Amino acid sequence: MNLLVPHAFCYRCSVNDLHLRFLASDDWKKMLETDLLPWIVAAGDLGDDVLEIGPGPGLTTDLLRVRAPRVTAVEIDDDLAAKLTGRLAGTNVDVVHADATASGLESDRFSTATCFSMLHHMPEAQLHDALFAEVHRVLRPGGRFFGADAVDSEMIRSFHEDDIFVPADPSTLAERLRAAGFAGADVTTTEYELRWMATKAAT
Repeated sequence: MNLLVPHAFCYRCSVNDLHLRFLASDDWKKMLETDLLPWIVAAGDLGDDVLEIGPGPGLTTDLLRVRAPRVTAVEIDDDLAAKLTGRLAGTNVDVVHADATASGLESDRFSTATCFSMLHHMPEAQLHDALFAEVHRVLRPGGRFFGADAVDSEMIRSFHEDDIFVPADPSTLAERLRAAGFAGADVTTTEYELRWMATKAAT
């Protein structure tokens, strides 16, 4: 019995209109370029085959696709996946319309996996764990998984009115990543955000 199916429908619709407009805005693009991009660059070479989970409107995809020969963006939302497929047709990005907890992608394939500002839109912590396990499966040995997500604060929670908002607990995230099979995990936290980097053991 697949218990994830009902939840997959729920988090397809989990972003309110205000939030979605912000994720496609010039303000968000500037924030990504000045804050997230330096972190991505400092992380080093992304390798030849990058997985992005939950690209939404695709501004983070744009950052990745100029830094890797091949990007696969997995998006569960019907409308967002269709728009991103159309916008990036003919580029080095393959948009896959799927639930990232059961992506159907090949095992041991990707050099790097990324997840930016998506995790908290999944309705249960168990789905976070299912996602971590699936990312571990599709990463090649030695591959890295890194991402950024919101922390639980009154200000950020108010921005998610009528959204699903289930942020990960920074104090347990590294342990949960290791439970999914990652050999090492590093988690850092600021007032508004947590970031993680985890590595699949090399064989």
